[in-house]
Amino acid sequence: MATKLYVGGLAYAINDDKLNDLFSEVGKVTSAQVIVDLSTNQSKGFGFVEFETAEDAEKAIKELNGKEIEGRSIMVNAARPKEERSGNFGGNRFSNNRRPRY
Repeated sequence: MATKLYVGGLAYAINDDKLNDLFSEVGKVTSAQVIVDLSTNQSKGFGFVEFETAEDAEKAIKELNGKEIEGRSIMVNAARPKEERSGNFGGNRFSNNRRPRY
């Protein structure tokens, strides 16, 4: 079992510290991060929590998955590895593989 968990359905008011506090009640948290939009600095409604042990991570899933936090039911499960993005998805105006439209 991985020690890094995905946490979805977070209220926008939840920040890193609140996420850490919430999961610290279950076990020893090594990191807690809410993912934010880079341009607006607003939460995207999900984050990641990493535990010191796999046992604590499993306990967090069992105790916190589906729990209502600040009016929203959160989803907690094992985080999957980040998928690699390949190349250009359709290009943009700076792409060399696209003809200009006239």
